[in-house]
Amino acid sequence: MKHILITNDDGIHAPGLQVLFRHSRKLGKAVIVAPEHDNSAASHSLTMNRPLRVREVDENVYTINGTPTDCVTIGIGKILPQKPDLVISGINPGPNLGDDVSYSGTVSAAIESTMLGIPSIAVSLAAESEPLHYETAATFICKLAIIILAKGLPQDTLLNVNVPNTTPDKIAGVAFTRRGRRLYEDAIKETYDPWGRKHYWIGGGTPSFDAGEDTDSAAISVNKISITPMHLDPTNYKALNLLQQEWTVLLE
Repeated sequence: MKHILITNDDGIHAPGLQVLFRHSRKLGKAVIVAPEHDNSAASHSLTMNRPLRVREVDENVYTINGTPTDCVTIGIGKILPQKPDLVISGINPGPNLGDDVSYSGTVSAAIESTMLGIPSIAVSLAAESEPLHYETAATFICKLAIIILAKGLPQDTLLNVNVPNTTPDKIAGVAFTRRGRRLYEDAIKETYDPWGRKHYWIGGGTPSFDAGEDTDSAAISVNKISITPMHLDPTNYKALNLLQQEWTVLLE
């Protein structure tokens, strides 16, 4: 029997997590280890300034008062009786495209499990409004998971999957994509409290996208499922070669 670890960054009560868990049980023994509260944009943070508590909510359902990365680390190291065959993080109720992945707790959970040598998927529903079609994403992820469980993934590689927020009959296909750029304008809001003190609120803003046809955002814009392979090594080898050849002598 295959063992599947399910986690997310939106918290133990997130609807997308529950839909994913229900579908994942078709693959084998699925266990949830998810944060107690919403940890959106938590990135790859570990909690190191306080102890963490594990609470069993239901059979094969656990929650931790920490981050998505905490959940993966403790879930694999302490809760699960054996190393899982696959980790799935999601379903996030919004896209994780382009630069979003740098902040995403959903993606970071999958990065952590990849670091631990386990094939991993981060899955997001590219939704900007309701209704949210979690079933579409969960059905596809189970199909993808079957392939990964049979074939594995390239070493040190995870898959970041974004699924259009629509019904299965309106999905235009699947695209293997590169991570594009997704930048935000006016994402910092200036507000004042009742005493006139200035505060700043980070969030929202107007996104701008990489125009490349092979990007994750381009695939979503035409209702295709985007699958982006992400590698743990972020080294820019072209820049490394340039610096070695041209800068080394300048620093001697």
